[in-house]
Amino acid sequence: MSPADGIPCMLMRGGTSKGAYFLASDLPADPEERDRLLLRLMGSPDPRQIDGLGGAHPLTSKVAVVGPSAGGGTDVDYLFLQLGVDTASVGTRQTCGNLLAGVGPFAVERGLVPAAGDHTEVRIRMVNTDAVATAGFATPGGVVDYDGGLAIDGVPGTAGAVTLDFEGTAGSSTGALFPTGRVLDRVLGVDVTCVDNGMPSVLLRAADLGLTGGEAPQDLEADTALAGRLAELRLAAAGLMGMGDVSAATVPKIVLLSEPRAGGAIATRSFLPVRVHTSIGVLGALTVAAGVLAEGSAGHGLADLPAPGAPFRVEHPTGHFDVDVGLEPAPDGFAVTRSAALRTARKLFEGRAFPRPRL
Repeated sequence: MSPADGIPCMLMRGGTSKGAYFLASDLPADPEERDRLLLRLMGSPDPRQIDGLGGAHPLTSKVAVVGPSAGGGTDVDYLFLQLGVDTASVGTRQTCGNLLAGVGPFAVERGLVPAAGDHTEVRIRMVNTDAVATAGFATPGGVVDYDGGLAIDGVPGTAGAVTLDFEGTAGSSTGALFPTGRVLDRVLGVDVTCVDNGMPSVLLRAADLGLTGGEAPQDLEADTALAGRLAELRLAAAGLMGMGDVSAATVPKIVLLSEPRAGGAIATRSFLPVRVHTSIGVLGALTVAAGVLAEGSAGHGLADLPAPGAPFRVEHPTGHFDVDVGLEPAPDGFAVTRSAALRTARKLFEGRAFPRPRL
């Protein structure tokens, strides 16, 4: 298939993100050739991505590559690619729990997994981290139903629920839930908690940087002094986490924590790592919850922790996100006993995408 003939593509909203979904078989097998093609399809590098499918923001410059599972008791493999907006970069060091919400429906739409009556579950191997998630969603009459009554903050209206149950998220990128071996570290004079429950993150108290934690994303992005300080903290913390040089990577994320303001457990501002998330990612929320639940962590004393079995409500700039995270003491520190979330997804467009001739 020649790129000039177009590449079969489905544009989907997954959670609070939007991305282009492709079958692995429709893209070049060589990763470098694949990445060059996707940059051309998305219109990167260009701040507006005016000549491609991208939406001029990291949350809308995403790609899901889906194919039959290579094994391990899963149905499909899902590779997440974070494409730079104004840079010709393609990141593979993280996965995306928001686009994950669309992977199961996409697999049924493309015939990779048959619908199982009125409700279908798809076991998904997240190739970036080798963790597994099971997505459940409505398929009345064997057809994916995107309509429903679930509202998630950061997305207008309502849609059908997609349940996401995760396995093996703890330490999936770094090898340990708390990769430094401690729940609290001192980095460049600031208390931080380095944690990885599916999304390597550095949690710190907003007040320790002279912030309230309630600032608007655009105000945080406009603070150049803050950006420089966070970049230094991120690089230093990543070294403690064993992640090496992350100057060109999207992980670890920096998350500012403050006391909850609207009945939640904790308030957050999450960096991507430079732009500020208008909400918070799925795996980011699961990671924040695990980090805050640990006694002695940077955010534990700020939190209004839920009763056992109740959802852990993470507040973010556009509302809140409820997750279900269990954390128990273990011989080597803490163990995650469950990680689950509810998301929605919707098919926006299906057709063929045409790459620009050259970068």
